[in-house]
Amino acid sequence: MLNDSSMTNSANRIVYVDADSCPVKEEVMSLSRLYKKEMVFVFSYAHSMVLPDDVKTAIVDTDKEAADLYLLQMTKGGDICVTQDHALASLLVAKGVMVLSPRGHLYKEEEMASMLDSRYLSQKARRAGKKTKGPKKFTEADRTMFNETFERILAKRESF
Repeated sequence: MLNDSSMTNSANRIVYVDADSCPVKEEVMSLSRLYKKEMVFVFSYAHSMVLPDDVKTAIVDTDKEAADLYLLQMTKGGDICVTQDHALASLLVAKGVMVLSPRGHLYKEEEMASMLDSRYLSQKARRAGKKTKGPKKFTEADRTMFNETFERILAKRESF
């Protein structure tokens, strides 16, 4: 678990990454360095990764929601979080956190009810034995969109 006392300063806004299966780790590191933003990569010890010294890490238990709970507890309004988890995104957006998917989608509060409803209906169909479509394959176009959106956010919020 992260125990850096500088992380508790409310004036210090941070880029958090739900890192277990994040396909844009390198992009986050590169752009965060460019804009001199502190980064925290959150992952379970089962997905252990070696990251550069300038990347803070928060290693959590393997429980299904451990990373989500950590992110909910640690993020503050104005922080940025990269995640592909719609349920987590809905909770973070409500806190005033800017939430970005690895595909470059900036989540908005007004779309969360629809996204969660769609997620629920897919889960319900799967429990009933029906097949549902999974996510589309991650592409270079997705990576480009992420880079463009993330840089736009960082450039706009350079003084955050």
